[in-house]
Amino acid sequence: MELRFDEKDFFTCCGSTRFAKEMVLASPFSSLQDALSTARDIWFNKVDVNGWLEAFSVNFLIGEHRASAPATDLMAQWSKSEQSTALATATDGTSQELEEWNARYREKFGFIFMICATGRSTDEILAELKGRYQNRPLVELENAAQEQIKITELRLARLFSSVANGSSATHKSPPTVDAEKAQDGLVNAASKDSIGDPVQSHTRTRPPITTHVLDVSRGSPATGVEVLLEKWADTQSRPTFKGADSSNWVVQGSSTTDSDGRSGQLMSIVDDIDPGIYRISFDTGKYNPNCFFPYVSIVFEVQRSQTKQHFHVPLLLSPYSFSTYRGS
Repeated sequence: MELRFDEKDFFTCCGSTRFAKEMVLASPFSSLQDALSTARDIWFNKVDVNGWLEAFSVNFLIGEHRASAPATDLMAQWSKSEQSTALATATDGTSQELEEWNARYREKFGFIFMICATGRSTDEILAELKGRYQNRPLVELENAAQEQIKITELRLARLFSSVANGSSATHKSPPTVDAEKAQDGLVNAASKDSIGDPVQSHTRTRPPITTHVLDVSRGSPATGVEVLLEKWADTQSRPTFKGADSSNWVVQGSSTTDSDGRSGQLMSIVDDIDPGIYRISFDTGKYNPNCFFPYVSIVFEVQRSQTKQHFHVPLLLSPYSFSTYRGS
């Protein structure tokens, strides 16, 4: 059995017009898991920053129940359900504090604070908000996108569940979803997909190692940066700080960043990445001849216990500084 939904359904799940259109094009879906894998791929690889910001704008402020852009009635219903724990644990004092920190966050970053609130108390959300407020804007943009896909996955599960229960996806109240299961955004209340098959183990829809280059000085993605991914080949030794070891690095792949600052595929899409030491390098001098750094290389290690994880290594670049962190 294959399931098909319209743009309004998918827009209700995410709030991005581009996301909704791409999901319709990718339809029909054989299962919930199929839809979730496709949604994650579209969100991170096809929806640009403007699409992210559009999705953020139709979300409801935590604890305030209003969106900064028009939202559907079903969005409002789902948002109230997702924030039910926060609303139940709020006091006059924490509600006031949350409202103040929401305003501070939006003033600094230009978009509302995004968090998958299902099952989380007001105190937990406040602590998360205060901690993330310290981030740089481009780092927080990535964090917000990660939270949005969690919300989207949860709502897709509800969408599929509504069809399984025989109701109209966009005109009926959403079914109740267990809070602990809903946090994963992968299962409905019965722990099965909407056509009755058990949810299968996750299959990657993108390579295990990805990157994203953002030009901090311009406040925009860095387009046209050449990226090279290599792996240390000598199993009997490790690269050293002072060692002349260039011959032991084996190229895994290369690409150039697109208009959204994302590289193309740097390695094969596999379920289990080979453990070992990797090096990802950026030709920053070619991108900006006035840059202080002719190139930037980042070396990191994938442990045997991490082979199923995803390693996102973004680069935040300016002419005289750069920074990175491990994303997901």
